[in-house]
Amino acid sequence: MSLRETLRVMVVDDMSVSRALISQSLDEIGIKNHVTESDSRAALGKLSANPVHLVISDMHMPGMSGLELLAALRQNRTTQRIGFILITGTPSPEVLRQGQELGLNNLVRKPFTSVTLKSSIERVVGKL
Repeated sequence: MSLRETLRVMVVDDMSVSRALISQSLDEIGIKNHVTESDSRAALGKLSANPVHLVISDMHMPGMSGLELLAALRQNRTTQRIGFILITGTPSPEVLRQGQELGLNNLVRKPFTSVTLKSSIERVVGKL
């Protein structure tokens, strides 16, 4: 089985259109084993109970931002090694610095394409 077939991904974004675009890109890449979550706190609970290999998360969400979700994942022994890609339209130097301190694996700038998303994923998990 290829990595593409076994990789488990969770997409976390409060905007349904964004979740759909990311999911569509994952399908185009050939990653079929992905789930979506609209609420970062709910995502944290699900990930603690059933970790995935990779989280692709929006930065700006109500309640808990993408960086706050990353921080919470890194503090939990069960989820601390999950790969994490942040998606944002405004990757400020402060967001990059905070992300690096928290163990962010990669960042994708909006708008993105399936090609740029695949490249970002491969930098985290290896060749698909």
